[in-house]
Amino acid sequence: MPRESAEKKKARAKKIICRLNREYPDAGCTLDFKTVHQLMVATILSAQCTDERVNKVTPGLFRKYRTVKSFAEADLENLKKDVYTTGFYVNKAKAIKKSAQQLVERQGGKIPKTLDELIKLTGVGRKTASVILGAGFGLAEGVVVDTHVGRISRLLGLTKEMNADKVEHDLMSVVPRKDWIAFSHLLIRHGRAICVARRPRCGVCCLNELCPGAEIVATV
Repeated sequence: MPRESAEKKKARAKKIICRLNREYPDAGCTLDFKTVHQLMVATILSAQCTDERVNKVTPGLFRKYRTVKSFAEADLENLKKDVYTTGFYVNKAKAIKKSAQQLVERQGGKIPKTLDELIKLTGVGRKTASVILGAGFGLAEGVVVDTHVGRISRLLGLTKEMNADKVEHDLMSVVPRKDWIAFSHLLIRHGRAICVARRPRCGVCCLNELCPGAEIVATV
């Protein structure tokens, strides 16, 4: 595909979003939560783990620890056992407990609404912070880049980068800010349903006419 101008790439990104919205009108965060702190805990647990697995763990977890303060005061060894099946349970339990302590000490137990404050919390990087702001507060401060978003964005020719931060930078330059939150949810749904990493279904993909990677994949 010839090198695109910035304006053409932006126009194509809008068409991509429009088609994905028609295909997945109910796309959204697939983690189950009732409070923003529950979302934060679930997002920490989702690292290197499926949302489906996290959603099996969190109902019991949230019944046992009902507030930020209860997570802050949790026995660490018990908390490790509670999140064991999500993998990397030692680091996850430590991050959940420590971040809850920080919230109690610094924020009165409330979740801050800025990226800069969120990333100061243990276990909360830019990706997790963007999930919290987007799904928890409806604030578009960035584009969440997971493996699906990075991979499909490269196939779509919206970025050539491999580093998540650089991918996000490229996407923020071509995706309208009003669509930053939804864009990630849409690509994740598409990656699970059609653009599967090992066997993408280009023939039935709603984006095949807009995707420079479609022909490449089809010839492999």
